[in-house]
Amino acid sequence: MITLFVIANAARQPRVAGLRLGCLVALAMAGTLFAHAAARAQTQPLPRGAEKAPEIIRPLLGAWDLEQAGASRKCTIVLGVEDAPHGRQLRFPATCRRALPVLETAMTWTATPKGLPILNDAQGKALITFEEKGTDAALQGKGTDGNQYLLDPKSYPRAARRPRPSAAEVAATAAQRPTTVDPSRAPAMDSLPGRYAVMRQQNREACRIALNAGPVGRAPAAIESGCQDTGLLIFDPVAWRYEAGRLTLLARKGHSVELVFENGQWRKDPAIGSTLMLRKLAN
Repeated sequence: MITLFVIANAARQPRVAGLRLGCLVALAMAGTLFAHAAARAQTQPLPRGAEKAPEIIRPLLGAWDLEQAGASRKCTIVLGVEDAPHGRQLRFPATCRRALPVLETAMTWTATPKGLPILNDAQGKALITFEEKGTDAALQGKGTDGNQYLLDPKSYPRAARRPRPSAAEVAATAAQRPTTVDPSRAPAMDSLPGRYAVMRQQNREACRIALNAGPVGRAPAAIESGCQDTGLLIFDPVAWRYEAGRLTLLARKGHSVELVFENGQWRKDPAIGSTLMLRKLAN
């Protein structure tokens, strides 16, 4: 009997070892899959177009963990940049509707004036409004179901805020905009015909140009002989017009340059590229 027990036990040992090995392999595979899933959750890419989105919504774009306060229910949602009826696209797995019933009709999202998110239904009605930040990075909000919710950014990627423009950048941007002109304070139309000194630098005459009287909208203009300004010669103004306080020189090939009246003379506007000023001569 003892011999038979030993033989049977020996025969059973490989089977037990095999089962143990199989369990270990299954556990290892499950752990690997879980790790990969966790890694994917933490590396969800930003929605396409996030870097070009309006500044107020840029920090909100991307994945968040939404959870009901005081409960274990949570779900990962994505605040998208794409336009949708009554807001922007809101994405999440179908299982979220079971985990968090408040999401049953959720379709879009918008932002408050303070830059906090609101989750809405298809008609734009708010379902969860986030109004403040908690003690950590999570946002706190209340749902129409009466429950409190937390929106946790975790370590999901976010679009960086654009840096504030420097004083030089602000000035350059302003220079590219046309100057607003009050026509009632601009020179009268009949005061414009005459001879003008053309300047690239203040009080340094480069050429002279004649703006002659003629048909409104396209009166004749001509550069006087002896001009050495290559840029003006290439431009070759042949006509001018005056409208709403803005003087326009028209080139032979059809392009044009506008000038506005400031400090007793005309200057190119917007002030982009080479400087151009006109000062009317006494005779």
